[in-house]
Amino acid sequence: MNEAAALADRFQHVFGHSPETIWSAPGRVNVIGEHTDYNEGFVLPFALEQRVYAAASHRVDGWVVARSVQVPSEVAAVEAHSLRPDARPDGWLAYPLGVVWALRTLGATGGLDLLVDGNVPLGSGLSSSAALECAVGCAIADLAGVQLSRVDLALACQIAEREFVGVPCGPMDQLAALLCTAGHVLFIDTRDLDRRQVPLDPASSGHTLLLIDTKVRHSLASSAYADRRRSCERAAKWLGVRALRDLHVADLEVATGELHDLSLARRVKHVVTENARVCAAVQVLEEGLLEDLGPLLTGSHISLRDDYEVSCLELDLAAEAAERGGALGARMIGGGFGGSVLVLADTTAEASIRSSIVTAFAERDLREPDISCATPSTGASEHFIATTVAHS
Repeated sequence: MNEAAALADRFQHVFGHSPETIWSAPGRVNVIGEHTDYNEGFVLPFALEQRVYAAASHRVDGWVVARSVQVPSEVAAVEAHSLRPDARPDGWLAYPLGVVWALRTLGATGGLDLLVDGNVPLGSGLSSSAALECAVGCAIADLAGVQLSRVDLALACQIAEREFVGVPCGPMDQLAALLCTAGHVLFIDTRDLDRRQVPLDPASSGHTLLLIDTKVRHSLASSAYADRRRSCERAAKWLGVRALRDLHVADLEVATGELHDLSLARRVKHVVTENARVCAAVQVLEEGLLEDLGPLLTGSHISLRDDYEVSCLELDLAAEAAERGGALGARMIGGGFGGSVLVLADTTAEASIRSSIVTAFAERDLREPDISCATPSTGASEHFIATTVAHS
């Protein structure tokens, strides 16, 4: 039985009737372009095979009842019209309820029964939160018959995370969860949302992409993520630009000299050089020179570690051990302070890299990380279950 069918059966058991719709949305890996999206910059994510699933049906009484297979003890039961950011619940429930709240302004005003499940590791830097938001958003829009473009739905889910949950995120994760296609990365200009699909098929050139989940968990809402964003906004205002996206590498010497603040100067340096690395990465991929992506990944990690200061011991250890084992490049992904590392390698070096990482963590008496292959996959999709019938 596949994941969607299993969730449909579980929904029947929990709510006593079948779901009317089931949607899923993927986690994502951002190949390069970290902390650039809220600076109106460039990003390059792809969708993972791991997904979050949302099964839903109408409720005629206007209530929202939300449950999770993974956290069965936490249940939300609230009137949809009463949802507001200053009274949000703690934990995972804030995300789906935030989407309900955000979509009410777009015409999705009914109540619903909702059950979610998934296999995107939580807090791993793979954007399980956006996967949850987008799966739920697709299900709600489907139930309500609201016709939204995927871009508009992504922006509504971003509003839910920013204004309801309280994480000042950019739009990258939601756009990736809804718009990515298999065998590609999605190049996004987050200022005007211009985007294009760029082919990425590592296996065809004898390469592999590895994900190293360090098992160090983070919470962006309570971390220094918001502080980094405020720093960037302060620097942009001081320098007289709309966003740090408007600066180029040639501007750095003058710009950082004007700031008179070493910390702000480092933040600016990261964002400006990271945008340049994204553009270089797109060119490398479009020219079919995947091996040349390696140094860009490593340069990104060094910048995130030294200039943006969002890495940690385990992320640095994984990246360094991967390169000792023969990787072409490696970098932390996600907001930082924990999570995962992306590694690019020749397929023939995979065993050596895995061994190097496991040994490095064991020598530090750290928990052994999870190591898996990452395959560029498809964005959000609907699942049709033969046994599913509408609830009246």
